[in-house]
Amino acid sequence: MRIALLSRNPNLYSTRRLIAAAEAAGHEVRRLDVLRCYMNIASAKPGIHYKGENLAGFDAVIPRIGASVTFYGAAVLRQFEMMGVYPLNESVAITRSRDKLRALQLLSRKGVGLPVTGFANKPDDIEDLIKMVGGAPLVIKLLQGTQGIGVVLAETQQAAESVIESFLGLKASVLVQEYIREAAGSDIRCFVIGDRVVATMMRQAKDGEFRSNLHRGGKAILIKITPTERETAVHAANTMGLNVCGVDILRSNHGPVVMEVNSSPGLQGIEEVSGKDIAGMIIEFIEKNAKSGKTRTRGKG
Repeated sequence: MRIALLSRNPNLYSTRRLIAAAEAAGHEVRRLDVLRCYMNIASAKPGIHYKGENLAGFDAVIPRIGASVTFYGAAVLRQFEMMGVYPLNESVAITRSRDKLRALQLLSRKGVGLPVTGFANKPDDIEDLIKMVGGAPLVIKLLQGTQGIGVVLAETQQAAESVIESFLGLKASVLVQEYIREAAGSDIRCFVIGDRVVATMMRQAKDGEFRSNLHRGGKAILIKITPTERETAVHAANTMGLNVCGVDILRSNHGPVVMEVNSSPGLQGIEEVSGKDIAGMIIEFIEKNAKSGKTRTRGKG
C-alpha cells in the first residue's frame, strides 16, 4: 500500500515509529507537512498539491494533526476522504474530539461516565455555577487548552471565583468540573485501536502538581484495568467515531469517568511502559480495513 502520513515534524517519536512499522510491513510511506498541502476544491476531480506536485495514488492516510492546526489539518484530511483515500481517523471524528464541549456533550448523550461539568461564557451567578459542580475544590479549563495548558485547580471558593472571573474577563469560555480527589493526581491512558484497548498505563503527577501529563513531568507505570474501565474506553472511542485514540480515565467513587479522548495520542510513553508494538498494531489495522472510499462521512460535516 501507499500510505500518506500527515505529520509536521519528521523527528517525533510517533512519526518515526509509524514510518518504520509501515516500511517493515512492506508499505510505501510518505510524510507530508499538512500546512504545506494545498487543495483544488473542484466537484469533478478534487485534488491535493504538495510542493508543486499533484498527490495521487494513496491507499490510506494517517493523520497526526497537532491541536494548533486542527482547522486546516482537518480540511486537508477531508480532501483526502473526498478523493477516496482511507483515513485511519476521519476528519469529522477528529474535530469532534478536539472540541472539548462538543465531545463532552456527545459522551454525555451516550451515557459515558463523566465528571460533573459546567460550561459558561457570561454567567450572571458564578456562585451558582460553582455550586452546580459540587463546589470547591474544582477544575477550571479553557476550551482551547492542550497537554494541561489552560487547566487550573481552584482549591477554595474564593480562588474559583477569582479564576473564573479572570478567564471570563479575557472573553474566554470555560469548563468547570468537579475535582476527583480520590484519583490523587493520577489518570489512566487507555490506547484504543478499533474495538479493543490494546495497552494501558497509569500516569501519576509529580509532587505538588495535579496534572498527570507526561509533558509536565508525570510518571507512567503499567496497570491492569477493570472490565468496566475497558468498556468505558471503547464506548468513548466509538462515540467519537475514532478508530485509534487515547482515552484518559479517572477512577472516581462513582466509577470510571472520561476526561478526554485524544485523536493523536503519542506512542512513546505507551510503547515504553507496555513493551508492545503499538505502531505495528496500527499498521495492521490499516491493512485489514483500508478500502477505497471507505469513510462514513465521505468528507461531509
